[in-house]
Amino acid sequence: MNGERPAHLRLVAGDAVHVPGAPPGTSAPFRTSWTADELMAMTFPETRWAVPGVIAEGRNLLAGPPKVGKSWLSLATAIAVAGGGKALEAIPVEPGPVLYLALEDTPRRLQSRMRKILNNNPAPRDLTLATSCPTLPQGGEEAIARWLERNPGARMVVIDVFAKVRGTTAPGLSAYDADYAAMGRAKRLADSYGVAVVLVHHVRKMGSDDFLAEVSGTNGLAAAADATLVLKRARGTADGMLHVTGRDVEEAEYAMSFQPAAGIWHLLDGLPEDHTLSDTRAAILRHVRANPGDTPKAIADAIGLGYDNVKKTCQRMASDGQLCVDAAGRYRLPGTSVPAVPGVPGPGMTSTNARDHEGHPTLPGVPAVPLPVTADEENALS
Repeated sequence: MNGERPAHLRLVAGDAVHVPGAPPGTSAPFRTSWTADELMAMTFPETRWAVPGVIAEGRNLLAGPPKVGKSWLSLATAIAVAGGGKALEAIPVEPGPVLYLALEDTPRRLQSRMRKILNNNPAPRDLTLATSCPTLPQGGEEAIARWLERNPGARMVVIDVFAKVRGTTAPGLSAYDADYAAMGRAKRLADSYGVAVVLVHHVRKMGSDDFLAEVSGTNGLAAAADATLVLKRARGTADGMLHVTGRDVEEAEYAMSFQPAAGIWHLLDGLPEDHTLSDTRAAILRHVRANPGDTPKAIADAIGLGYDNVKKTCQRMASDGQLCVDAAGRYRLPGTSVPAVPGVPGPGMTSTNARDHEGHPTLPGVPAVPLPVTADEENALS
């Protein structure tokens, strides 16, 4: 199979098409246009995942601030994929060759880090490590392609860091166009060989509510990426939060804990907010998620904390938008509802919509009485 395209790509390549004017025997490797009925009649393989649900084939931009642990995350993931273990100590992965370009490391540092991560387990033979590579425009793309040709079935290429191989900007390009073009060579590699190419990158010093806006450079980098992953430090008990979005990846965020002695990131169980809040808030949130509509007294009894502490914490969480409370003092998560209680307005029943029978609570045995129509409403209806 050496020198051939991976099978899943050959399935959709179509017949080779001769290029007019090209030397005999030369052909274009892929079809790039179809009629609508041809396209709909084709059968495509499932997306190939390096890490299911997190890293798919294509261009993956992994960004984070300096010293946050991007390289530890990248190296441990590369080891897991090459050996067929568990990425993030939780997600089973299919084994396959991996190329890891550690362009800011030395062999000694790589060995030291791998010794920690492996923890006396054998090093995977299918992991190739290199500490130097030409820029992609100056031969790096061809060098990586040659490795991929020698390693059919490769699942991932990690470039740590992307700035080392992106090359110089062509004259006359805007900053956005230059960033977008810089991703093009990685795109060709990913699409031609059906692998996940992970480009390790930095974020801006200034934070943002939108994690995509934190990626260093113009929006051209994130726009060109098939998926963007941003590793950030969390304020609470979690050591980090991995934000993920992309074309083939569902947008999600994962709470993670870093284990320095082992050099690995560990995916935490439960929802991210359970690990980025104080212990009291996290306990209240877990209880209210399972028991919408409970009062502070019921919550305190269930989680074993003092009533006054729980009541004040619930009030603060409602002020912070983490909980919602109704007129009866019952708490729920934003966007959810609670079981109705006769005679008590539900979360959606407010003075602004409690006209006639719409949202207007009725007491048992008491008929609903229409509210009088105001002069403004009568004019609006006429």
